[in-house]
Amino acid sequence: MLVVMSFVFPLLVLAATVIAVVDIIVRDDAQIKHMPKALWLLLVILLPLVGVILWFAIGREYAESGPRLPRAPRRSRPPTPPPMPPQARPHDTRSTEQQLADLEREIEEERLRAELRRRQQGDQSPQ
Repeated sequence: MLVVMSFVFPLLVLAATVIAVVDIIVRDDAQIKHMPKALWLLLVILLPLVGVILWFAIGREYAESGPRLPRAPRRSRPPTPPPMPPQARPHDTRSTEQQLADLEREIEEERLRAELRRRQQGDQSPQ
C-alpha cells in the first residue's frame, strides 16, 4: 500500500501543477489576484504543492455564475409605500420663534403637572 501511495501522491501533485500552470497561462491578467502572472508561474513550478494550493485558494478570481449551493427562501418583506410627493407632506407653517414658544409652554405645563402630582402624593401619605 505504501508503494502505491508513493507513486500516486507525486502523480496527483504533478497533475495539479500542470492544471494550475495551464490555468495561469490561459487566464486573463485581470482575473489574477495578488501577484503578476509570471510570479504565480514561478511559485507553482518551484513549490508545486504549496503553489497549487495558493493559486486555487487565493490567486485566481472565480466566476460569479459558477455552481451555487441552494439557499433557504427569503422571507418577503411587506411592500414599502412609495414616497409622498413634496406637496402632500405635512408642513408646519409656524415660524421658528412660534415653535420654540410652543415648546416652552409644553415644558412649563409638564413641570406644573409634575408639581401637582408631587403635592397630591404628599397629601395622601399617612401622617
